Order: sequence, then structure tokens, then C-alpha cells
Amino acid sequence: MAGSSGSLEAIGQIMALDHVQLAMPAGMEDVARGFYEGLLGLTEVQKPLNLAGRGGCWFERGEARIHLGIDPAFSPARKAHPAFLVDDLALLLLRLEASGVSITRDAPLAGYARCYVSDPFGNRIELMQRIG
Repeated sequence: MAGSSGSLEAIGQIMALDHVQLAMPAGMEDVARGFYEGLLGLTEVQKPLNLAGRGGCWFERGEARIHLGIDPAFSPARKAHPAFLVDDLALLLLRLEASGVSITRDAPLAGYARCYVSDPFGNRIELMQRIG
């Protein structure tokens, strides 16, 4: 119950985040692959057959999963965003900058080096590395 301060039973509770879905324009799967697989180093995974006809593509690495789905009325997510933990932010930023991706630095967050980039469709992506 929203706003309840009492304890909840141990069943029916959220345990983890399975994936984040972002929208993309139709027919741009190869562009998505170039960014998410080619630059960010995620691996494309095959969509289930019953969803494959919808277009889009799915990527993952370890526990990080992102699904890109086709939206006919596409508008990029400029505020809402996934935040990926990375092992070497400086190295990843060099690769992104060399490919022409703009990097936006933000206010520090205790325990993290972080920045924002946009995917090729304008969706905001946060990149974070634990420090200290």
C-alpha cells in the first residue's frame, strides 16, 4: 500500500529490475546495434519469436539489460534514463568521444564518477563508475 509504514508480507514484492525499455524509430535497428553493441559493448540477444515481428532489439551484458522497442510516435527520453555501471569510465568515454558521441558531465554523486550521453535517437543514458 502506498504510504503505509507497516511491514509487508514477504510475497508479491519487487525483487529486482529485469530490464529497461527505451523507444526508437522504426527501421533503425542497425543504428542501435552500432551504439549499444559497437560502442557500449553490450551483446544483442534474440527477441522471443512472438515479439520479433514488432522490430526493435534487445541487448545485455551480465545483469544489465536494455530493450529498444519501436514507437510509431517516437519521442526520445531526455530526462528518464537507464544508468549503466561501467568498469572503466575513462576508457569508455575515449571510445565514445572518438566516435563523435557528446559527453555531458553532471554534478558529482558520492561514490561515483558519472556522465550522460545520448544514444543515436536522443535517449539519455547515464554512465557510472564506482570510485573510492
